[in-house]
Amino acid sequence: MISEQSWADAQVLWDYHQMHHELRPCSVAIGLGSHDLGVADTAADLYKRGMAPLIVFTGATSPTTRERMPRGEAVHYRERALALGVPDAAVLVEPDARNTGENIRLSRSLLEEIGMDVASVLLITKPYEERRAFATARKMWPEVEIVSASTPVTFARYLDTIQDTGMVLDMMVGALQRILDYPQQGFTVIQEVPADVAAAYERLRAQGYSRRLV
Repeated sequence: MISEQSWADAQVLWDYHQMHHELRPCSVAIGLGSHDLGVADTAADLYKRGMAPLIVFTGATSPTTRERMPRGEAVHYRERALALGVPDAAVLVEPDARNTGENIRLSRSLLEEIGMDVASVLLITKPYEERRAFATARKMWPEVEIVSASTPVTFARYLDTIQDTGMVLDMMVGALQRILDYPQQGFTVIQEVPADVAAAYERLRAQGYSRRLV
């Protein structure tokens, strides 16, 4: 059972991880693979709303998706989008990426191969991965505008959907660690981390939510 303090700290991280960008039409949508099929649902919804003419789903498998998505995250995402009515020709698959940097690099290469002129990217992720994905994309693809998007959902509702509170908290703590450490390694641009966010992160680490740390 999560403590009241840990819940409050997790809410602080949840709010920070989201970029709160105003959505607008972009050259292409890129959906980053994960355990959460909600990314595919949101990509399909945004496509139908005219926010991008093409979707690229990117991702192989990971320890959290190997069993539930045996054909690969991007392939399962594509199948979900097609089931939701997105036309076959509007969805591309990048099946090899195993981290966020590869998601961006390989998706960019795929779009270059088909000769697509990309001025802006609608980057669709899990809600708590928006900021880290944005920081990675800005580092690796600085010449395009990045608009961050995710499923519009509250923290409590998201936990109800995923049904694994510990995993979500582990992942939010891991994402924050990467936001702090990756700029020095050249993987992401620097993101300001307010003092209350840093304090919440340290308390959650101390409570043992550390399985996704590097």
